[in-house]
Amino acid sequence: MGIIPIFDAKKACRPMRVAAFMSGSGTNVIKLLKREKAFKRQEGPPPFQVIFIFSDRSDGGCHGESIAYENSIPYFSYDIRAFHRTRGLKRSVLTQEGMNARRNFDSIAARLVDIFEIDVIALGGYMSFTTLDRCVNVHPADLSILTTDNKRKYVGDDAVFDAITAGETELRSSTLWTDQGVDTGPLLMASEPLEINLPAPLNVLLTDKVKMRQIADEHQELLKEKGDWEIFPDTIEMIAQGRFGLDDDSNVYVDGEPVPDGYRKGMSSKT
Repeated sequence: MGIIPIFDAKKACRPMRVAAFMSGSGTNVIKLLKREKAFKRQEGPPPFQVIFIFSDRSDGGCHGESIAYENSIPYFSYDIRAFHRTRGLKRSVLTQEGMNARRNFDSIAARLVDIFEIDVIALGGYMSFTTLDRCVNVHPADLSILTTDNKRKYVGDDAVFDAITAGETELRSSTLWTDQGVDTGPLLMASEPLEINLPAPLNVLLTDKVKMRQIADEHQELLKEKGDWEIFPDTIEMIAQGRFGLDDDSNVYVDGEPVPDGYRKGMSSKT
């Protein structure tokens, strides 16, 4: 069974071309751009280049335009709420109508991806489900943790809340190579752990849903700094260097070695 690099750096003989997709503050995208600039300052040509920024929002809640302006790269927005409103559609993708609408919405971004010859799409806080291929996403949970029926345990928007209420003692962020499911694609990397600190015993806190939600939100903000902001640019960098590969069954490899629970810092690997 052959291992195919996600990006074949040796064959390309050029930096990997990245499109950054975002919906809000764009901190993950900023971290990615800083990593690119750091290579230019310290190590010469970067292994990847952010070619443009795309957003599914056109209001002031998205900072994509200012980030693009500050970094002298093109910016495009296509508001998904207006897209659905003008067509009288709901935003759910759980129906066939919803999925068809999402493919229609994605067709605009797909044209940009083709025109700019993009190799990888970096979903840096992009809140819309996407049908586009070759995307890296970051998720606030350790996706190697499975349920008894071998499904990922902490998926969706409430992953941190669910992990804390389930009694986990630490949190990790994960990056994944997306597929057509929700947080179901191949696991690429997991961050260093963030210890969960509770102000009272869990069995006491579980009776106060408002307090538990506050605790989860606080931990999720901390996890962004220790997890998301570290492994998101790390993953893009390692893909650009040709280090990540997949086999025919979508198993993940780093430097030719299998990493079934995702690559974790400190692992033995070729450098």
